[in-house]
Amino acid sequence: MWRRLSFRTQLFLPLGAGLLSALILGGILLQTFATKQLADEHEPARRSIQTIAAALNNTLRASDDPQKILDAFVQSLDASTDIQFRRMEGGPPPAPKDLRSLKSVPQWFVNLITIPEMEAAFPVVIDGKHVGDIVFFPDMSADLFEKWMGFLALTSLVAALMVLTGTVAYAFAGSALRPLQHLGEGLTRMRRGDYAKPIPVGGPPEIRKSCEEANALAATLGQLSQDNRDLMHRLVSLQDDERRDLARELHDELGPLLFSIRAGTIALIEAARPAGNLGKSAQDVLQSVEALQHTNRRILDRLRPLYIEDLGLETSVQTLLRNFHKQAPHIGLTDTIDPGLNAIGGPLAQTVYRVIQEALTNVLRHAEANNVQVQAVVVEDTLVIEISDDGGGFPPDNVFGRGLTGMHERVRALSGSLSLLRAHERTYVRCRLPMQATRDAASSG
Repeated sequence: MWRRLSFRTQLFLPLGAGLLSALILGGILLQTFATKQLADEHEPARRSIQTIAAALNNTLRASDDPQKILDAFVQSLDASTDIQFRRMEGGPPPAPKDLRSLKSVPQWFVNLITIPEMEAAFPVVIDGKHVGDIVFFPDMSADLFEKWMGFLALTSLVAALMVLTGTVAYAFAGSALRPLQHLGEGLTRMRRGDYAKPIPVGGPPEIRKSCEEANALAATLGQLSQDNRDLMHRLVSLQDDERRDLARELHDELGPLLFSIRAGTIALIEAARPAGNLGKSAQDVLQSVEALQHTNRRILDRLRPLYIEDLGLETSVQTLLRNFHKQAPHIGLTDTIDPGLNAIGGPLAQTVYRVIQEALTNVLRHAEANNVQVQAVVVEDTLVIEISDDGGGFPPDNVFGRGLTGMHERVRALSGSLSLLRAHERTYVRCRLPMQATRDAASSG
């Protein structure tokens, strides 16, 4: 649970706990020492009143008119002081001030402190008769207010220190986290294959060193990735050259031979009698030769669609789609082909054609689909290709087959991406090719 919290939360939780602990500790200390402190503060006054009572009794014993002296003493007392005189026949004096009615001190604070019992009564005697008591009722409202103000000052100081510490910690956390966030974002870009944007270097020396090391790693990976793309581009170019040579040999050498065999077979059929066995055998040979010619043309189309350079990519793709519809008329075909594809040539045109061709071949062989959608459009500076079908899809552990693996290598050589996914009961082959990266690859080749 603690590890899931953010760094700022982990930093501020102890600060908040410290503030709460300080308040609780202050309350405990206040309750522990305030009662004794209040008693100690009023003990001298209590002793003084005891001394006054003793002196008054001595004066009354020595006086000829003790009642007059007592009345004068009572009149000298201020009703607001802590000393009151209670006559035996006059009832109790006014009750002491109710501390619970203090408006300047919260009730919970008054309840927190145990008020000591400081009331005391000292008897006054005239001629051996108990005529009243000097009563001590200390007013602790001022003391409680003083304690409350001290508690507020201490709490405010702790709160101010916590706020100041929290502000400094927040600023420090921000300055420390910002480089870490940049480092994390940079590592995420590196994981996605983007090595171009460097990570901003900042923060403490340890983080700066990590950022510098990550930038050096990104530069190395970027160079390796570029070298890998260049190598793959050269391999694809070599494969295209090899296919071109093989297609030329099939077209220039095998094609004429098959045509010659077909022409000779036709002549043999015309020369032989129709009912003879020779004529029937010649017919079988003619059918085999025509099948070989058809197979040769199909192999030539797969090795190198020569008409891309003559007709353009858009027209070639449309021809490919028409041939697909002829092969599988039961499959509904919907296409969106950008007319601007005719302006594309070179390795990019070959790759686009191969991706669509391989995807449609997989639909024919494996999908058992009823509907196919083909899209090839230019969006800003990116060529987007998507082929989808409503067939049975692919197993969860599906990996690229040989054909799609070759297409994936072609796409990577052009700094593009090729993905195969299943969504909404349809199978999607999606390809994205950056036009600028393609032009750079073509120029470097």
